[in-house]
Amino acid sequence: MAEFEPVLLANVGKENSHTLAAYEAAGGYRALRQVLREKAPGDILNLVRASNLRGRGGAGFPTGLKWSFLPEGHPGPIYLCVNADESEPGTFCNRVLMENDPHQVLEGTILSSYATRASVAYIYLRYEYPKSLRRLERAIAECREAGYLGRNILGSTFSLEITIHRGAAAYICGEETGLIESLEGRRAWPRIKPPFPAVEGLFRKPTVVNNVETLACVTHIVARGADWFKSMGTPADPHNPRDPGSYGPKLYQASGHVNRPGVYEAPLGLPCRELIDGFAGGVWKGRKAKAVVPGGLSTGLLRGDELDTKLDFDGPIRAGCLGLGTAGAIVLDENYPIIDFLHNSCRFFAHESCGQCTPCREGTQWALELVSRIKAGRGRLRDLELLAEIGETIGIIPGTTICGLADGAAWPIKTAIKKFRDELEDMIKRTNPTGYGQVEPPPADSRVGLPRARAVVR
Repeated sequence: MAEFEPVLLANVGKENSHTLAAYEAAGGYRALRQVLREKAPGDILNLVRASNLRGRGGAGFPTGLKWSFLPEGHPGPIYLCVNADESEPGTFCNRVLMENDPHQVLEGTILSSYATRASVAYIYLRYEYPKSLRRLERAIAECREAGYLGRNILGSTFSLEITIHRGAAAYICGEETGLIESLEGRRAWPRIKPPFPAVEGLFRKPTVVNNVETLACVTHIVARGADWFKSMGTPADPHNPRDPGSYGPKLYQASGHVNRPGVYEAPLGLPCRELIDGFAGGVWKGRKAKAVVPGGLSTGLLRGDELDTKLDFDGPIRAGCLGLGTAGAIVLDENYPIIDFLHNSCRFFAHESCGQCTPCREGTQWALELVSRIKAGRGRLRDLELLAEIGETIGIIPGTTICGLADGAAWPIKTAIKKFRDELEDMIKRTNPTGYGQVEPPPADSRVGLPRARAVVR
């Protein structure tokens, strides 16, 4: 990889990097001052749209395009929701930013609020991040004292308040409409769309929901320009009109069986092998990688021979995964059983399904029961077919599920069975040598000790 100077992590590790004094010493809020003197909200929206910034929260939707969906001339209020829930397994880069450089996030939030004409911003913070809470609260107080928040910011006509709202440790709150429902004090059931949040969101007013890292990128796009942002990453595919490219810096996370787990910054398009062997110090104990989750649990699996896959918005899709997701790579070494990966992922999604949609509520639970029975030594080869069928039918099929949790639950199942079927079949034959070939449903008593389906919808 060509020489690259980190910008999102530039202040991390410096003394008192979380304070206003340290942030301003590094040039912080200079962009905000210039914007409020010289730029109109539409100028910032057009700049972000020209940069081709895509959301870093998982879906990769173009940020400027999302902002442009807000109705013109709306009397307000307009809201900005900062998605700081970060509940995707393998993902922890937002925490690093909020704990070590909260003012970078706040400047991006203020600039984005100005561009979208939002008068109130809510930071929806993951409950398990108490240090992030303390750092953000202190940073917001410093901003108010310095005139960066409140009425008529820096003498302009722009006013903004930022409020922190702590979540209740629910994965579904990472979905933007589930987050909005939770903010309004209701059960976090995702909403049917349309209407989309840009038209009718928080308190039924126009709302933009953006991820923490996305807003941090806005800070640098405004300060350095769209051309700078597009100078790194993977260009758009000229043969694919639906590919807007993968531009800018990205925070990659490496965890699991590596020597140096952590958060690392590089341009989008970093090969998975370079993330593991270069940044994360290689697979631990001198072993090889059997598989890698490229972008958070819901993206599925890459095999060990697919590690040259580029970690941009298109690379993991080409390798048969759901997408880049949050770029939270989880490495599984050659000794790790794939059945354990399947069991952990099915257990997680069965627990986190909100229960609103039947395919997701029932599909995730039945997948867990099947995998639990295989793991307990009572599996059949036929069960792999049933799991594959569940994986296909609980995904995003139009009209069957409201949000993407079902699809996220399906991809670990689909990729594990497709890419590691031989291992799974061998495990079933070894642990159930007399019953692995059965095709009839197992007897009722075979479910004893296995997870039971929920009797009521949560």
